[in-house]
Amino acid sequence: MTHPNPAFSQAEFDRRLAKTRTAMDEAGLDVLFVEDPANMAWLTGYEGWSFYVHQGVLVFHDADPIWWGRRQDANGARWTVWMGHDRIHGYADNYVQSHERHAMQDLAAILMGAGFGEKRIGVEMENYYFSAKAYTTMVESLPDATLVDATGLVNWQRLVKSGEEIALMRKAARISEKVMDGVLDRVRPGVRKNELVAEIYRDLILGEGEVWGDYPSIVPLLPSGAEASAPHLTWDGSPFKTGEATFFELAGCYRRYHVPFCRTVYLGEPPEFFRRAEEALVEGLESGLDAARAGNPASDIANALTAPLLRAGIERGARCGYPIGLSYPPDWGERTVSLREEDETILEPGMTFHFMPGLWMENWGLEITESILIKENGPAECFCNRPRELHVKT
Repeated sequence: MTHPNPAFSQAEFDRRLAKTRTAMDEAGLDVLFVEDPANMAWLTGYEGWSFYVHQGVLVFHDADPIWWGRRQDANGARWTVWMGHDRIHGYADNYVQSHERHAMQDLAAILMGAGFGEKRIGVEMENYYFSAKAYTTMVESLPDATLVDATGLVNWQRLVKSGEEIALMRKAARISEKVMDGVLDRVRPGVRKNELVAEIYRDLILGEGEVWGDYPSIVPLLPSGAEASAPHLTWDGSPFKTGEATFFELAGCYRRYHVPFCRTVYLGEPPEFFRRAEEALVEGLESGLDAARAGNPASDIANALTAPLLRAGIERGARCGYPIGLSYPPDWGERTVSLREEDETILEPGMTFHFMPGLWMENWGLEITESILIKENGPAECFCNRPRELHVKT
């Protein structure tokens, strides 16, 4: 049982594993346990909606990784991972949501049996999917091992994308464009938000041409009017209204690779302050794109954005971007670099970011964003090709 259409070549997986092993060696780790589903997928190809139970990948220096998870999900691993079936371990279902035993006891037994009971084991401590109970159970079950915080170790290896990954993101971008085009065509006063979101999901999943759509890691965000001061509100059954702006924060997704894309629609005639904010935001966005060059620090992008906004009397006080690529709910960011004034990470060709200079003010909001690729030479490339402007429908 193998995947009939794997997303990546074996050479690509070999490259990823080699990078991770080098990072493990630098951190002094004998073995690494990865529970983030994006990191699991990046290392092994595993795909499945099974991250609500304990699962993970064990990475060794001198043997193929082991996929570990719920026994009923083992067939999903056999269908998607590149390793042999002997590297797939499923634990019994009586570990699931049990108050008498914990799945990490099973994992500990695997580590003990493989000779790692007294070794340095890396774990992703700051992770959505690794619970406090999981950690304490590992400590209790591996009393002679040393658990080392390896948060972000794999994430940082993912920062520079390969050509194979960028190709998938270009396909996701075509979906992003289609979805946003549909929004701009359909939104008007009186349309209920849930009705428009239904069409958004239809476009997201149908995809563009032969490029089918995957589910994005964040649901559509579309607050209106004063609610647009809050960046993460979703939708209800209320109608769109004349005299209000709504920002649409969306992302096309293909084979788990995301390209976020945000635009704002004003129904009616925008007030002058809104036009001034649009002008400053677009100027800052374009200045940031020009600063997003290989060899520059990430802070250059944030500083380039800030100057026009300050001249317009607008203070943001938030980071303006983050890396993107492969992800699972609840977030489509990669949790490494932040585009903000104090981040001195040097930009490299192949890095991909959501340049996200949203404005969330006291009683209004405005989002015009771009997902970008750092190039060998020159300014960043935008994955999507649509006007950077406030869209007005009167």
